[in-house]
Amino acid sequence: MAQTGQTATGAPIGAPTGTRAGATAGDGTVGKALEVLDSVASYGRPVRFSELLADTPYPKATLYRFLQTLTNQRMLTFDPERSTYAPGIRLVRLAHAAWAQSSLAPIARTHLDRLSALVGETVHLAQFDHAQVLYVDKRNARQPVEMFSQAGKIGPAYCTGVGKVMLAHLPPEDLDRALAQQSWHRFTEHTFCDADSLRRELDAIRARGYGFDNEEHEPGIICVAVPILTAKRRLLGALSVTSTTTRTDISQLGLLAPQLQTTARAIADEAETWAFPQSETTPQGGA
Repeated sequence: MAQTGQTATGAPIGAPTGTRAGATAGDGTVGKALEVLDSVASYGRPVRFSELLADTPYPKATLYRFLQTLTNQRMLTFDPERSTYAPGIRLVRLAHAAWAQSSLAPIARTHLDRLSALVGETVHLAQFDHAQVLYVDKRNARQPVEMFSQAGKIGPAYCTGVGKVMLAHLPPEDLDRALAQQSWHRFTEHTFCDADSLRRELDAIRARGYGFDNEEHEPGIICVAVPILTAKRRLLGALSVTSTTTRTDISQLGLLAPQLQTTARAIADEAETWAFPQSETTPQGGA
């Protein structure tokens, strides 16, 4: 689980976090407002105006205008007693729609249940989100262990098992762009902290077809991960089995790679044939 004082990427507040996946020059006011929304959400708790002012590049009046608009649109809520902002209830509806329509979670649910029952360890399903890892579903181990990753959380790509296997299967230009956006914060003594060393690790992952997190993000937490790829090798996401160094070791987790790969293929096959239900009635003629 994330500890107090961490950003949404899992780095301690104040640590470099790389390029934020926010507004580009052509995104205008909408992009900037969404950056403010991202900033509010990244705290993981209600946040005061003064904190946001210090965390965002916008002048006081501009930031206030964005916050007012987002609040009016129910994307944020404002608590007048505590003078704090928090994500709004409208986001719950949008998040549910995104989960149902854009994530692998609904497709993968039964496959994750089956894999979790088989291995008895924590299972993660993740997708790539602007050079970071988005955990979209999770199954706890028979003996749960507290860790950072939870469904809906964003994590770093360069030091997580699911992140590395997804990076390893990006097209070259996309990989270059993603590596340029990594923070390279050292979480543990095992963390990859530069692009060159990580590229060598990614070469090894591509060669064997799976990757590991060897206490690179959290001390004592290890995992084996595989990419979820279509038949044409398009990246859909990643799957991992996570445990602790007190229960097992990397070599033992590696023995689970074939089961992970079988599950990943099943998820990919179902994703390729997935079609959203059509309306029972089709409009005839003009509008």
